[in-house]
Amino acid sequence: MTESLKHDEIEIRVRYGETDQMGVVYHGNYAQYFEIGRVEWLRKFGVSYKEMEESGIMLPVISLSVKFKKSARYDDVIKVKTQLVKIPLATIEFDYEILNDKNEILATGNTSLVFIDINRNRPTRCPQYILDKLQN
Repeated sequence: MTESLKHDEIEIRVRYGETDQMGVVYHGNYAQYFEIGRVEWLRKFGVSYKEMEESGIMLPVISLSVKFKKSARYDDVIKVKTQLVKIPLATIEFDYEILNDKNEILATGNTSLVFIDINRNRPTRCPQYILDKLQN
């Protein structure tokens, strides 16, 4: 795996609607933060979900784990670091870190997704055009 595949980082400002009455981010929103990180990570390498779906490939999540360390709060700017675990085969796996503006880890996580052939509704190997983009 090349050095450029290791990780990407984006910033997100916590919106009011993502928090509970105490101003703390609701735990279910971390999956959305991971998704934003993953989608932008793929986009960085020229891969978009829209183009994948138009070419007949879906990429559903098959596992998700989160470990919470500290709370994110309303109006915080958080960083989502996304890292590809290994070059994909039929699945693609990402690790995540969510940090606050002091670079303290708020949460860590992992997702695994499977490449699905839309026409057959069956798992398939990672398309070659994606592998080519990831290995350049």
